[in-house]
Amino acid sequence: MAIYNFARTADDFADEGDALADVRLQQLHDFKQMLKICLYEPQKLSGPYQILFSDLSKAVLAFNLPIEPFFHLLEAFEQDVLYTENAVRYESQAALLRYCSKSANPIGRLLLHLYGIHEADSIRRSDAICTSLQLINFWQDLSIDIPRHRFYLPTGSELEEELSFAHALMIQGSPLCDRVPGRAAWELKMVVQGGLKILQKCRTMNTYLHRPRIGPMDFPSMLLRAMS
Repeated sequence: MAIYNFARTADDFADEGDALADVRLQQLHDFKQMLKICLYEPQKLSGPYQILFSDLSKAVLAFNLPIEPFFHLLEAFEQDVLYTENAVRYESQAALLRYCSKSANPIGRLLLHLYGIHEADSIRRSDAICTSLQLINFWQDLSIDIPRHRFYLPTGSELEEELSFAHALMIQGSPLCDRVPGRAAWELKMVVQGGLKILQKCRTMNTYLHRPRIGPMDFPSMLLRAMS
């Protein structure tokens, strides 16, 4: 919950409301300064996010969480603000994947750490799932993002190619589901199936005009596939 509250709040600075870019960047800068205090001088925490960062400080200490992922998330949110403000388009898939390595993969790595999973292959598969989910969200939200001057489809790329790439990444990462303990394994299996279901819908509708969603009728097939 401490990780979620940190990431959700920072993401809202970058995405939500009508604030100007300069205001958003200042909020993220201040949040980064609070993060540093949280990690290195928690006794000095104060201000409106004191409880959030106090909880995060306790979680970092209790679980010996790596700190780089938190800074990578803030860097990704700052990039989002700048790219949106200037209507910048990613020049290549490689550039988009570099963004995903900071905007999505850190969450998976932090969760793996919580479950005591540290081997390189599991981290690689986690990165594949997280990047795939981020890409799927981009292709799902084209009708929303483009009017907001958020251009994630790389220059020269075809959407069908990107959908296939995201699908391959998800399949590559899916064996991780059998390495995660307990309830989390089932949750991850359903997340994977949810991503694959959205990909399927993206292939059958114009996502430049409509946003595909998962509905109640989709869950039985997702559950069956998660159990197989």
